[in-house]
Amino acid sequence: MDSRPSPAPAAPGAPLSYEQSGVVYELIDPLKVAAQRAAAATAVNLAAHGFSEVKASRGESAYVVDVGPFYLASIVECLGSKALVADEMQRLTGHSWYAGIAQDTIAMAINDLVTVGATPLVVQAYWAAGGSEWFTDAERAGTLVAGWKAACDTCGVAWGGGETPALAGIVAEGRIDLAASCTGIVSPKTRLSLGDALVPGDAIVLLAASGIHANGLSLARKLAERLPQGYLTPIAPGLAYGEALLAPTPLYSPVTEALARAGITPHYCANITGHGWRKLLRHPGSFTYRIERLPEVPAVLQFIQQQAQMSDEDAYGTLNMGAGFAIFVAAADAERTVEVARQAGVAALVAGRVEAGAKQLLIEPLGLVFGSDALQLR
Repeated sequence: MDSRPSPAPAAPGAPLSYEQSGVVYELIDPLKVAAQRAAAATAVNLAAHGFSEVKASRGESAYVVDVGPFYLASIVECLGSKALVADEMQRLTGHSWYAGIAQDTIAMAINDLVTVGATPLVVQAYWAAGGSEWFTDAERAGTLVAGWKAACDTCGVAWGGGETPALAGIVAEGRIDLAASCTGIVSPKTRLSLGDALVPGDAIVLLAASGIHANGLSLARKLAERLPQGYLTPIAPGLAYGEALLAPTPLYSPVTEALARAGITPHYCANITGHGWRKLLRHPGSFTYRIERLPEVPAVLQFIQQQAQMSDEDAYGTLNMGAGFAIFVAAADAERTVEVARQAGVAALVAGRVEAGAKQLLIEPLGLVFGSDALQLR
């Protein structure tokens, strides 16, 4: 249930929006749509190998290819600017935060991959530094490697290899750009989850977030400039703002694999990353998504909303606000899905349901409505 405290006094200055931090989805999304349309024309190239694409995976979080006895799914994702917070916190605290950063990077790829019902198999690394000197910090490099391996072990995937270029003049000096690609298998084929089975009456189960994850960091970093103690500003007893921002993103594949073992096949899944809760509108069909219960909002997200003076509409349309992943299942499987998730170490709740009607997201406890035009990814 929603347990948000009364809002704290807002920080001085005007409200801070995600656009002010330099991220404007309305400018980015048209390129994504154009790229998807050009990419779709290349699907014919698979026929020469005896394979074919699963067309419904176009515009979803992972791309799926039919190779006969099973499907292959693949994804590549970039961490974004969270590493900048880790760099500043290392300067302030004297130790490396890159084990968590490694998990964040892998989570960006794996949490997308599993939305289509895939079991992750192989992860590849892309670590592009602003110069060779980045790799001379033994503690930082060592924690990146250790954290990467630990995340792979958690998800049961092989770390196949990667690329570590030194890109002086492209990546800023002293910085690193991190990304991961992941390949997985959908087997048996009945595990494929692209939304064909989604129907009115299905339940919406939300998996808990650990914090900001790796989306919204541009806004979070901009806010740090306003705070009297920057990243060391306390947001709760014994918890500094920067430390809270660096809580690693959960790896949700242990949950989806546990659901498969339990015989529960999601009708659809959505990884709640950029665009916040608007990601619940990702399915291409026309449904109304009614939310009746809210998860607990992590302290760092409450703090960001209050200090940036964000409305509920802006906060829930930008940040995960306590929901890291959505699983749409038959109503009869809802409570068991929650229990399976909890046994896998991730808190969950049945938050609402799918209804027939206009495409919209209704967050009833907050009186919010996001219409069909709130998410344009196709």
